Amino acid sequence: MGKITVTNCECDGMVIQGLKVIEPKVFEDARGYFMETYQYNEFKEAGIDVTFVQDNQSGSSKGVLRGLHFQKEYPQDKLVRVISGEVFDVAVDLRPGSETYGKWYGVVLSAENKKQFFIPKNFAHGFLVLSEKAEFFYKCTDFYHPNDEGGLIWNDPDVGIKWPIPEGMEVILAEKDKNWKGIKSLR
Repeated sequence: MGKITVTNCECDGMVIQGLKVIEPKVFEDARGYFMETYQYNEFKEAGIDVTFVQDNQSGSSKGVLRGLHFQKEYPQDKLVRVISGEVFDVAVDLRPGSETYGKWYGVVLSAENKKQFFIPKNFAHGFLVLSEKAEFFYKCTDFYHPNDEGGLIWNDPDVGIKWPIPEGMEVILAEKDKNWKGIKSLR
């Protein structure tokens, strides 16, 4: 492998199987830069052997927190990245029987650092916008089914996500995201 660097994610000293941060090799010169954001063979060699069927993009303002979302009957693997701005991106393991069930991992994704985050099926996913504006792009391995969406409340004390919310930042949530329950309600 030469075009990507892959890091496994850990929480409390335990590797969360399948959850990975990907750093593409960036070729820069006086004109700007070039990078491959996805190349099947490179990802397969890194243990990410999936077929993506849908791309999504969203734009959000500072303080917007989207999530934590998951699909119940039609779970999706996701490959996420930021194409402008900066977000704190989080995945929570909801895989039944997983030794890291309920553990979370967060990473800053930005247009500047060009990192990507691979989130396997059966993880809750969300992000907080840290910059004035951010554009978020992701690939999915299954189609979105609106009636299949589930969620986990973003500030569940039983999960304990340490969101980097600066003093004075207002967290802006969709109405549905205000009403999700905690992880105990999922068991």
